[in-house]
Amino acid sequence: MAKTTVFFAVLLIVLGVAVFIATGSHVPMALIPAFFGIVLGALGMLARTEDGKRRMLFMHIAVTVGLLGFLFPGIRAAGDVCKLLQNQTVLRPRETWEELAMSALCLIFVLLSVRSFIVVRRARKAEAAGGR
Repeated sequence: MAKTTVFFAVLLIVLGVAVFIATGSHVPMALIPAFFGIVLGALGMLARTEDGKRRMLFMHIAVTVGLLGFLFPGIRAAGDVCKLLQNQTVLRPRETWEELAMSALCLIFVLLSVRSFIVVRRARKAEAAGGR
């Protein structure tokens, strides 16, 4: 799962930098996905360890960061997306789509991580039951 974390980190960094450049490099808020990506990337790299407890700690922190990366931009973008769907004007439509893209990427990351946690927990339970 650490490799997946780094993969999503790279996607978020690319998203942030691409929108920053597309907005003429004058909107620093466009780099927020890149900052989330840097944090996720660092956590993903730290999770690449043989120590199961440390790996679990860093992955749980990464999922928490991913959950925040889903919630905050998603909530901010929801109102603007509704306006866009009703053909109303939005002050910064590019940033709205960036927030929506960041939210979607983070949601996919969180869902994949939770699925992985469930698989690992079931494997541990089966191993413990088999060892009795």
